[in-house]
Amino acid sequence: MVFLDHAATTDLRPEARDAWLNAAAVAGNPASLHARGRVARRIVEESREHIGEALGVPPAAVVFTSGGTESDNIAISGSLSDDRSIAVPGTEHKAVLEPAEGLGPDRVRWLEVDSAGRLDAAEVKDLLADDPRIGLVTAMAVNNETGVIHPIAELAAVCREAGVPLHVDAVQALGVVDVDLSGVTTSAFSAHKVGGPMGVGLLTVAPGATVRPLVRGGGHEGGLRAGTVNVPGIAATAVAVELAVNERDRHHRHLAALRDRLLAGLAADGSLGARVNSPADAAPGIVNVSFPGCESDALMLLLDAAGIAVSTGSACTVGIPRPSHVLVAMGRDPVDARSALRVSFGRTSTDDDVAALLRALPEAVARARRAAAAGRRTVG
Repeated sequence: MVFLDHAATTDLRPEARDAWLNAAAVAGNPASLHARGRVARRIVEESREHIGEALGVPPAAVVFTSGGTESDNIAISGSLSDDRSIAVPGTEHKAVLEPAEGLGPDRVRWLEVDSAGRLDAAEVKDLLADDPRIGLVTAMAVNNETGVIHPIAELAAVCREAGVPLHVDAVQALGVVDVDLSGVTTSAFSAHKVGGPMGVGLLTVAPGATVRPLVRGGGHEGGLRAGTVNVPGIAATAVAVELAVNERDRHHRHLAALRDRLLAGLAADGSLGARVNSPADAAPGIVNVSFPGCESDALMLLLDAAGIAVSTGSACTVGIPRPSHVLVAMGRDPVDARSALRVSFGRTSTDDDVAALLRALPEAVARARRAAAAGRRTVG
């Protein structure tokens, strides 16, 4: 299997696996005061220190969660009082959109993005000046479907000037692009996106920020997330995060080379009619491309049958027969948006993987177009 869906998850790093196994040998609850509990607590707190240093935040700012989704939910639902609203782009991950929408339609201000999917900090500044009820702004550091990079530093400056907290979903950014969290109120990360284990996430909370917990019952994690923490998973996460940050520049170059090879191959075969939705300055690990006349689910399954794993978009929303909400928010035609695939590279991706995809695409696209045409004739 050629795996080109690293934005959904990526291979567990051997170093993280070793850290998990070592920590799993310690049968202690870090909340216990006896010696075994103190050993477990030391593992957690040393991991917190390493992660804080890697992310450029104080260790006390790091909160361990079950994943990026929980981190986003805590940041959004726990940061707003009952009378304040949230400003959110329509291109955000469902982990942000659904808790925002759950506040009620009168408490959501939708931020427009340009045709590349990018926020304009000046427009956000104008909106904050116009609506004093806004109590939180959210923005992804890197979009999970297109790789679009938002101007986080500029947005942080705008929000700081307006006195409004900024939440950043940085799940897809870690280890790929540099994210300065100095002006960010809260941010979310996920361990399994960078070679750590599934089921562990990070929430950073700036000193002095007020965030209410969603899960109560024990006062764990500074009162922000009750429940016994995943000690082995946290140890493995610390290793994966450190490696991701330390290897970021080299990893970025590796991803960019693979992306360029893919784009050159798509452009060289006119029969594919490929339309690239990711801008040239997007994070290089994610390439979103439409194949007009195809249904993306059918095309994905045809490639899967050929031994190649790609995605139709976020792994959290696959199987839902509707166009990508990200592409629609970018102004793409809904029909065209339903022909899009997401190809995402990772640490273990190779030139041979790209070559295999380019070999398989012509037949898969042709078959998907025939199937879509037949379906339209049947409906007609």
